Amino acid sequence: MPSGKLLGEKEAGLLASRLSESYKDAHYYLNFKTPVDLVVAAILSAQTRDEVVNKITPALFAKYNTAKDYAGTDLDTLIGYIKSVSFAGNKAKNIIATCKAISERYGGKVPDRMDELVELPGIGRKTANTILINAYGIVEGIPVDTWVIKLSYRLGLSLNTDPDKIEADLKSRVPKKYWKTFAYVMKTHGKTICQAIPYCSKCPIERLCPKNGVAKRL
Repeated sequence: MPSGKLLGEKEAGLLASRLSESYKDAHYYLNFKTPVDLVVAAILSAQTRDEVVNKITPALFAKYNTAKDYAGTDLDTLIGYIKSVSFAGNKAKNIIATCKAISERYGGKVPDRMDELVELPGIGRKTANTILINAYGIVEGIPVDTWVIKLSYRLGLSLNTDPDKIEADLKSRVPKKYWKTFAYVMKTHGKTICQAIPYCSKCPIERLCPKNGVAKRL
């Protein structure tokens, strides 16, 4: 476990409050209209920039509407639509397998339970949290993506490196009223202020932040 300062619950709550106030418009970054769209977009987004996913999904969603549509498609045809994302072949296989399971086990409806979602191919806890929050408004946890992993350590919210342990740390320190958008707030903060060399002089939480691992700042 990396060394560093870990904020107490009171400090962490204040930090979450200030960040959420600073980025009121932070929201999920992938485009979708239906829960099935969201499942597919979320699978495609792994190790791929949001802009790339959002560029290809309009044509993809125009061709495929339901889980049954994806389940019955030809693998090569689907790869043709998503070839610009990383690991397109594996993602296409996961999309087809997941949508087949949704179609056969759940009557075409994307599950709204964590335990059922994480059993689907290509869907881990981060993606399951994303689906629950954005498709159903169910807030059980916090999606832990690359930005959340990086900033949770830097901001003193977790000293762990395992995503599940980071989420547990966040849930114990960040008030639940902030969970719904916290991952998107962290991502916006990371892109705006807390970059590789952070702009600490412009940061709304500069006095609270322990700056774990920061060697140079602006």
